[in-house]
Amino acid sequence: MTGLPRETRLYPAFFNTFFKGMDAEKAHHMGFSMIRAAESTGASVALRRATRPAQALTTRVMGLDFPSPFGLAAGFDKQGLGTAALADLGFGHIEVGTITGEAQPGNPAPRLFRLVEDRALINRMGFNNDGARAVAPRLKATRQTLTRRFGRRRPVLGVNIGKTKTVALEDATQDYLASTSALAVHADYLVVNVSSPNTPGLRQLQDIEALAPLLVAVRQEANRTTGRHVPLAVKIAPDLADEDVDSVAAMAVDLGLDGIIATNTTIARDGLATPAAEIETMGAGGLSGAPLKERSLEVLSRLRGALPESVALISVGGVTTGADVRERLELGADLVQGYTAFLYEGPFWAARINRELAR
Repeated sequence: MTGLPRETRLYPAFFNTFFKGMDAEKAHHMGFSMIRAAESTGASVALRRATRPAQALTTRVMGLDFPSPFGLAAGFDKQGLGTAALADLGFGHIEVGTITGEAQPGNPAPRLFRLVEDRALINRMGFNNDGARAVAPRLKATRQTLTRRFGRRRPVLGVNIGKTKTVALEDATQDYLASTSALAVHADYLVVNVSSPNTPGLRQLQDIEALAPLLVAVRQEANRTTGRHVPLAVKIAPDLADEDVDSVAAMAVDLGLDGIIATNTTIARDGLATPAAEIETMGAGGLSGAPLKERSLEVLSRLRGALPESVALISVGGVTTGADVRERLELGADLVQGYTAFLYEGPFWAARINRELAR
């Protein structure tokens, strides 16, 4: 990998000057717009050369070749609007979503909050997206763009699907199947998200009695509509009790699931440096970032001890440095994802992690 610009060290000052005092969601949209502008103006061609992961980092997981074991978690590009631009920053895979069967605006703003002292976020976005039918053609175009730009070592495209808020729990399977029918053909792998705390009742679908038939139905629909095996993973919450984590592992083995993503955001607020009164004003939502690290590692270790190598583990939660990624790989993760630290570390974050891993 070629050297990165000196500006990689200047981002913290840029963040403090421009983004720190700005509404978090507005800052996200502005930062994402800048990344997309770099692509549209052609500036990201140089970025692509500078940030491409070293050949030695290529990792085969779930039957797919990932240019790096480190990727971008769902939540940053919810709509598939800038996935190709993000790919120019060095991520080995990008997970788009969460996408629902029907379009929905999400929860009222403000709904995204920074805890700068904790290197964390609280969000209650509520799966805001344009719906599966609108996102599908974007993903089709993205796959074509990635193949044209990167060839066989292109970043892997994951698609994360969730439940439409207005759909009753008893009708959730049909809602997930609507998304699967529209999106699976454009996905390298699919993720069933049943663990966001921001859609009422969603986490009830983590109960094995509800989750197993849902996963079976999604897998059958994905394979039927694509004529191929689409790797399927489920994303679980860090707030599951240990015995429930064990139950998910057993279910994954029974169903022959391809992977588990551990973990989503937490509803806990323990051990934070941000004053409690300030956190109280932010209200409900899922906490992500550095405070999630300890529980994420616990769940990773517990799952790896219970699962065969045939079930891939994708670890996420509290990942900031190359050392964090390496630690998770050594604990048995097949892939590692990040998101929150991207907002604090800047656009060269993935490339720095790849350089650290390549050493």
